[in-house]
Amino acid sequence: MKVAPKIAEAYEKARTTRLNSYSPYSKFKVGAALVTKSGKFITGCNVENASYGGTVCAERTAILKAISERETAFSDIVVVTDAAEPAFPCAFCLQVMAEFFDPETKIYLADTEGVRSVHKFKSLLPKPFGPMQLKTAKATAKKKN
Repeated sequence: MKVAPKIAEAYEKARTTRLNSYSPYSKFKVGAALVTKSGKFITGCNVENASYGGTVCAERTAILKAISERETAFSDIVVVTDAAEPAFPCAFCLQVMAEFFDPETKIYLADTEGVRSVHKFKSLLPKPFGPMQLKTAKATAKKKN
């Protein structure tokens, strides 16, 4: 699939970062590269843990790293795996994305040969739970009290 130069660069960064994966249990290496609205690239890889619940996916690693660097606005993310069919972000990652991604944020799925598909965030999680639901709940609770 032909992609814009910034996505091609993000793909290369995600593909390279994938090699840093700490995945001794699943052997499933994942790399991700966020593209910020300010034009920066922030990468992440999956980091597994023997307790499994302590595992952090590449997408969340990149997002958390971005937030720690005061980057909170994103235009795209590229996710690279070596699966025969590129893997979609897990539900946990989608929930974290819901906190920071616009509905139009693009998610590029790739394997080690290139980008295979692109999806808008809203198509992967059309009815996210996010900050608006908390605001609505708090406003409703105040009215009832």
